[in-house]
Amino acid sequence: MLVILGLLISFLSFLYMIAPYIRKFFAGGVCRTNVQLPGKVVVITGSNTGIGKETARELARRGARVYIACRDTQKGESAASEIRADTKNSQVLVRKLDLSDTKSIRAFAEGFLAEEKQLHILINNAGVMMCPYSKTADGFEAHIGVNHLGHFLLTHLLLERMKESAPARVVNVSSVLHHVGKIHFHDLQAEKNYNSCFAYCHSKLANVLFTRELAKRLQGTGVTTYAVHPGAVHSELTRNSFLMCMIWWLFSPFIKSAWEGAQTTLYCTLAEGLEPLSGNYFRDCKRAWMSPKARNNKTAERLWNVSCELLGIQWK
Repeated sequence: MLVILGLLISFLSFLYMIAPYIRKFFAGGVCRTNVQLPGKVVVITGSNTGIGKETARELARRGARVYIACRDTQKGESAASEIRADTKNSQVLVRKLDLSDTKSIRAFAEGFLAEEKQLHILINNAGVMMCPYSKTADGFEAHIGVNHLGHFLLTHLLLERMKESAPARVVNVSSVLHHVGKIHFHDLQAEKNYNSCFAYCHSKLANVLFTRELAKRLQGTGVTTYAVHPGAVHSELTRNSFLMCMIWWLFSPFIKSAWEGAQTTLYCTLAEGLEPLSGNYFRDCKRAWMSPKARNNKTAERLWNVSCELLGIQWK
């Protein structure tokens, strides 16, 4: 046992020694476009912390009017105050949005549409990861309810305003773990079989399927959409899993910062000439390979229809 422990310590010491080189390798791409956003209106969910906060900071720095849409408005106001001071942009606003409650989603959308006549960028960034089994206010399993259905409904409610504001973009934050996911239509709420890790993966697959189907239905409207993998990032997303917190701490020298994790989201938000790639999946600021399950058109269409049924909406 002591020998194994010694070898483990030696291995970790070696990893930490070469950490700067590994981090440089895994840091991924950087969004280098100089596009400015004066007069543009942006909504970012879950942007009071982590990747979303860094995304909001950069878009505010480029002159956009940025809405921080989050559940904890106190944290949101703290983030907005910091961003306003950093960017000298006073147009960073906080609005209440709880993606686990369709009433909150509808209230946010109603308030936003009354307040703003345009919406150019919607970034569906918020999410939950590996939380114990629970249901949303509407009875949906938390991962599929927050990560997929909440953003599905939000996009539906805001999309007409985006069409009126075109060109516009919808960016959905997914994960490379969508490769592990599967859509279990017979048990979408995981009432028969639940695993917190797989539940997260399933919801991330749903994000990519939604992006592909949305792109198909948006052809010719001037609104385009993209799914992104931010990478393994220092954030609060792992807070529900002690194991993931330990893994993140152990390998912290190799994990992306929130700023690095925001780069692919920013790329899909800002890069010029990206319109022909609507519906695609990106990582490290370039188009990436998506799983065969994510490319299944029948599954994407069925998920769309089931999502509409669960939410009680009509969306053709």
